[in-house]
Amino acid sequence: MKTTLLIGALTLAGAWFAAAGQPLPADTIPAAEGPIQVFPINHATFVLQHGGRTIYVDPVGGEKAFAGFAKPGLILVTHIHGDHFSTETLTAVAGPDTKLVAPPSVAEQLPANLKERTTVLKNGESGEVTGVRIQAIPAYNTTPERLKFHPKGRDNGYVVSLGGKRIYISGDTEDIPEMRALKDIAAAFVCMNLPYTMTPEQAAGAVREFKPAVVYPYHSRGTDLELFKAKVGADSGTEVRLLSWYK
Repeated sequence: MKTTLLIGALTLAGAWFAAAGQPLPADTIPAAEGPIQVFPINHATFVLQHGGRTIYVDPVGGEKAFAGFAKPGLILVTHIHGDHFSTETLTAVAGPDTKLVAPPSVAEQLPANLKERTTVLKNGESGEVTGVRIQAIPAYNTTPERLKFHPKGRDNGYVVSLGGKRIYISGDTEDIPEMRALKDIAAAFVCMNLPYTMTPEQAAGAVREFKPAVVYPYHSRGTDLELFKAKVGADSGTEVRLLSWYK
């Protein structure tokens, strides 16, 4: 009875948040100056909040997708594909003080009012924007029949430092050496879907190598996430957290 009541209360709470135009309760990552909050929006799009900062990652879906969230101080865009990059959404959600970080291929397609506020990072480059340290990690395909989707050198993943924690955002990539070489990652957002990125087995193999404390599989439409979780394994030292990306 208690369990039934609890489930009912959580369902009502979720409905109230949605009706009120507020984001649903966040997943959290412990950090200095309070937890980092993670809000999945859809597919490859999510929001991070920490210490009064709001960061949008690959915002698409229009302004309504971000109802209830503060205007972002920072927006990260990984690459040019439409499920990651929308000039219409960027224009709608960016506030007057919003800064952007993007690879050159994205920056060259931005309207002038956004381009002038964009820090362009190539693979391997780092910068500090709005007080946040950001490193651009390569993101690319390696399987011959997938090379056309994400050629090496064009797209970014990112490592973002918040509250003394390093957060890895893969963007669209396969199991690449640059991912496996990552160190001290508190949480990782790792893509997996075919034919565009990689299999759950590839993703799990990389995770077991770089050992983030927490991994969030995302960009995973059509993927068996229970298989990914099993392949990461209870012995890996990594906690797999499955969030609701496809509502």
